[in-house]
Amino acid sequence: MTVASIRILLADDHTIVRQGLRALLAGEDDFRVVGEASDGRSALEAAERLRPDVVVMDIAMPDLNGIEVTRRLTSLPSSPRVVMLSMYTDLEHVLHSLQAGASGYVRKQDADVELVAAVRAGRPDDPFLSPSIDRELVDEHMRKARGTAPDRDDYQLLTAREREVLQLVAEGRLNKQVAAELGIAVRTVEVHRASIMRKLGLRDQAALVRYAVRKGVVSGNT
Repeated sequence: MTVASIRILLADDHTIVRQGLRALLAGEDDFRVVGEASDGRSALEAAERLRPDVVVMDIAMPDLNGIEVTRRLTSLPSSPRVVMLSMYTDLEHVLHSLQAGASGYVRKQDADVELVAAVRAGRPDDPFLSPSIDRELVDEHMRKARGTAPDRDDYQLLTAREREVLQLVAEGRLNKQVAAELGIAVRTVEVHRASIMRKLGLRDQAALVRYAVRKGVVSGNT
């Protein structure tokens, strides 16, 4: 009897990490890696084209970060499960990932012992979490977020387009470059930037970059 395979897409901006993950997952007879992506936009396109069952997703990826990709993927009618694999271990990144629809959250340093279980077990209604992550604390914050008066997060005030612009600007793109990449007018980029600064209470480019790093929109190496 043939065992149904779990189709997996790997999304990480480091080739050596993807190679390691592929080698790790190859040890499971029912796992099949169907594709790889090195940035957020490629991950989104590959997931829509290849229709994997599970996407193993890094958070800090160029062009479109993993949380934003997860939010878009999990809104699709037949969405894949997303297991976030990240170096970030703070509560804020875990919560943002789960709120975006991730089915699991694994620390990169624990991937060798936890990723296989996360790919098999992760579900949005019962996400897999690395044992080092305080599940009770995560569950408490998630219950509050589902309540009648959730704790407002300023990042959630941004539109999807503003989040795209925020990441590209934080990565150092000029307005003209952002406009070309997103296919919009330079003036539209300027309007989005002004709206971002106003909503987040930021005064200058340096503050915007610091905010993006703190939120995991870009890595600290940007």
